[in-house]
Amino acid sequence: MREGITGSGLRYAVATGGRNVAWCALTVRCGTADEGSYPAGITHFMEHTLFRGTKRRSSTYISSRLDKLGGELNAFTTKEEIVLHATVLKNDLPKAVQLLLELASEASFPDDEVETERGVVIDEIISYKDNPFEDVYDNFEEMLFAGHRLARPILGTVASVKKIKASDLREYYAGMFVPGRMALTIVAPEPEPALEAMALKLTEPVFSSASGEIFRPAMHFTAPEPFQRRVDKRNHEVNAVIGTPAPSLYDGDARYPVFLLANILGGPASNSILGRVLREKHGWVYGVECSYTQYSDSGILAVSFGCDRPNLEKCLDAIRRSLDRFCAAPMAESALKAAVRQLLGQMAVSSESGEARCLSMGKSLVAYGKVTPSEETRGKLEAVTPERLRFVAGTLLAPEALSSLIFL
Repeated sequence: MREGITGSGLRYAVATGGRNVAWCALTVRCGTADEGSYPAGITHFMEHTLFRGTKRRSSTYISSRLDKLGGELNAFTTKEEIVLHATVLKNDLPKAVQLLLELASEASFPDDEVETERGVVIDEIISYKDNPFEDVYDNFEEMLFAGHRLARPILGTVASVKKIKASDLREYYAGMFVPGRMALTIVAPEPEPALEAMALKLTEPVFSSASGEIFRPAMHFTAPEPFQRRVDKRNHEVNAVIGTPAPSLYDGDARYPVFLLANILGGPASNSILGRVLREKHGWVYGVECSYTQYSDSGILAVSFGCDRPNLEKCLDAIRRSLDRFCAAPMAESALKAAVRQLLGQMAVSSESGEARCLSMGKSLVAYGKVTPSEETRGKLEAVTPERLRFVAGTLLAPEALSSLIFL
């Protein structure tokens, strides 16, 4: 892998991978947490309307440019980033990179196109509310981060999206889409020197002036008093989240035991502790997961599940007993080593996906200014001891530390 920073301040990383397909992404340090006094949801709305026209291209051209080549163009918004990404045949990689750079530097936000896309975004918000599994988690985050910029919903609300004007989008875009906030990443079946030369050649005429390196200043987060909330939604299925604030992106070695803890308790493998108890043993749930999400100012460790109403209390009791047993005593050394091997194996499999690798490189560049080597991650995970894991579990998963939100 090769990485660097251009004279304009744009970071980049390129890596050889794949056979006939190439992946590229532009990650922008601009998320819901950056919206400030703008209406909630402006970041997500901007992500949608980026594709609605540039100074040189129509929305029709943009939407069909890579489709006609058999490729894909997509984007997503998080609390802290907008990511534009494309998958194409390797020979079409320069065209894909050029298109991403054009969207990031020349989006025009035509008034009529903004109005059309407003309807699309509002429909997305409404449809999202019909997915209780997603809705309960979003509401849980808003409650856990109440009063902090991380509490803002990514989609915004119908009312807030209706307030966003095309002029707001242009102003917000001009302040956020600057090279010092961006990272270009490429994974393709070409030698890395050639990929680096191509990246530099294509970015130089687009971003000729320097914007300086712009980091998101940390904002202090004070965890609220734990809450236990039940809301009658009259849903067929009960959906629940149980969680707590956790280490942030910048909490160093404190993050690695939490990665491991989340995977052991409710990772994607069928042998996760909660999966074995709630699904495999009793059949009370279709799925249960434990996730660890990191942000700049804080993080969140959460258990999420859905079940039939008659099984709710049984699920809650089984989860509590499972957590208590895990916190009561350190894991056996052999069991911990097996858990570390499993997580490292999952990470290695994921890294074989060119798209996943490309997106991970971009996330690392905008967060840390460099791509974290896999060897460093391996070393940190292997350094976690049974007692350290038990201490972290006992701190984060103690009954008095956990909050819950249940949609009935």
